[in-house]
Amino acid sequence: MKQYALLDGIRSPSDVQALREDELPALCEEIRSFLIDTVKKTGGHLASNLGVVELTVVLHRVFSLPEDRIVFDVGHQAYTHKLLTGRKGGFERLRQIGGISGFPRPTESPYDAFVAGHASTSISAALGIAEAALLQKRTDYTVAVIGDGALTGGEAYEALNNAGRSRTRLIIILNHNDMSISKNVGAFAKYLAVLRSKPGYLRMKHNVDAFLHHLPLIGEPLRSWLKRSKSLLKSMLYPSTFFEDMGFQYIGPVDGHDLKELSHALTHAKELASPVVVQIETVKGKGCREAEENPGAYHAVSPEKSRSGQSSYSDEMGAALSEFAGRDPRICAITAAMKYGTGLQRFAAAYPERFFDVGIAEEHAVTFAGGLASCGMIPVFCVYSSFLQRAYDQILHDLAIDRRHTVLCIDRAGLVGEDGETHQGVFDAAFLSQIPQITVYSPEGYDELRLCMEKALFCDTGVIAVRYPRGGDQRRHKLPVSDDFSYEDRGGDTLLISYGRLFSECIQAADGAKCPVSLLKLTKITPLSPRLLPIFMRYRRVVFAEEGIYNGGIGQQVGSLLVENGFSGKYQVLAIRNRFVGHGDVPSLLAGLGLNAAAIRDILNREVVQDE
Repeated sequence: MKQYALLDGIRSPSDVQALREDELPALCEEIRSFLIDTVKKTGGHLASNLGVVELTVVLHRVFSLPEDRIVFDVGHQAYTHKLLTGRKGGFERLRQIGGISGFPRPTESPYDAFVAGHASTSISAALGIAEAALLQKRTDYTVAVIGDGALTGGEAYEALNNAGRSRTRLIIILNHNDMSISKNVGAFAKYLAVLRSKPGYLRMKHNVDAFLHHLPLIGEPLRSWLKRSKSLLKSMLYPSTFFEDMGFQYIGPVDGHDLKELSHALTHAKELASPVVVQIETVKGKGCREAEENPGAYHAVSPEKSRSGQSSYSDEMGAALSEFAGRDPRICAITAAMKYGTGLQRFAAAYPERFFDVGIAEEHAVTFAGGLASCGMIPVFCVYSSFLQRAYDQILHDLAIDRRHTVLCIDRAGLVGEDGETHQGVFDAAFLSQIPQITVYSPEGYDELRLCMEKALFCDTGVIAVRYPRGGDQRRHKLPVSDDFSYEDRGGDTLLISYGRLFSECIQAADGAKCPVSLLKLTKITPLSPRLLPIFMRYRRVVFAEEGIYNGGIGQQVGSLLVENGFSGKYQVLAIRNRFVGHGDVPSLLAGLGLNAAAIRDILNREVVQDE
């Protein structure tokens, strides 16, 4: 195992504080080397972490953790923080079962102030922590670290509006690197670029102040005069910023890779003892040439052993949507800063005037889609399942009530694996199916995905969701492709039902069962076809396996349907019950949840079925 002279001796922030200042550049180099070597093996977020190494080192020197608290926005840039807080050993199993999370988790370490995984939440959480400190008469500091990409999200502005007039010791570090995952868009990104190009007022102020302090006789009178004239001087040299208008002190821009400059700026921010914004400038992917040149591609990397050229559901959806858009000029595509993650790069290149990247603003994206639909366009919002959770009210209020013809392409539906609790897409089937008159498809395989997309765009009305998993087509059976359901009667008195990716596990389970097990695959999971009930009622025993949450899920809804129609047999739902699912590879997670082929087969082979 590679040795790191400085990093190997870091167990807590106090060890960082004990280092000499001239040792810090070497520590930063060791951290970058460790991250590049480790993350390329295990997979994880790379470019975002490489960009904040110096910042994180300085944070752990200037502030006193865990009394002072650091809240990372999104949290995908917290690897250095974990290294400096005693978790280096856990990186061998980063994002794997038994290893450390790829995001901050208070249950993992007292140095992690707040859970993270989604964007634009840090300022809100940090303000709450800072206000609690006031109420509890504490004098510690709260630091929110947020990127300019996350600052495109509406929650961040709500928090800024609330925080600027507070009396808290809140320090917001705005990391400006022109990137989130996709290239930043919008007026605020341009505003920050303008700030970046202006001269450093505070640096000049500090230098002048130091000079006058050592100037005999006239130095102190001049300092007093400049202090009285500060507002005029500042307005001349460095006009008021958006943040100052919101009530914050503003420091910056600061070179985010200059340890001395960072230390000076953050120490000064502490001295102000009031809400402060410190804008730093960093290079995403710094220290890794490939990541610096292509930070979007290196935002997150897969483990070396799992990389392949296999296509994915995202790729197939993007290709199909581009083809359909060539047939109908009404089709528009919308993303919330995830053009590449959702497979829309082909559409964006072919139809730039019909492609809209709204930034990290899922709520806005949905209502924006409703506006397009109200004028006869066919908007398609492509979004990760766990990110769509933010826009539930907008789906209800702005799309569903007036039955706006809008398509939601829900990527990463079901278990996503290594990103853990904040990213597992196990709730969408339950929360979407509660909405009146919505249609939800859950295709298995690329052929069904294309079929459901075509149906959603050209045949259905109202709100239509097409949900599909992370990764590629894993089908291992010959059941016919359908946009409704597929049924295989194998005799016997047991029926096994599922949908989406999990159906392949069900077929393996049925093939290995001791008694004949018939199979039913749902492609349209909401509304259920009226032709299904007679099939259900033929069987003495019905088992429903679902890669989603139990409460409110499709399996529970089928159970209610059976009870209402006098079903007298045994019914069991295999689903995720009353828990959040942690990080790990998908096969291991399915096994742990009792949802892989072996576990389902064992259930089928039990003579007496007892629901949990």
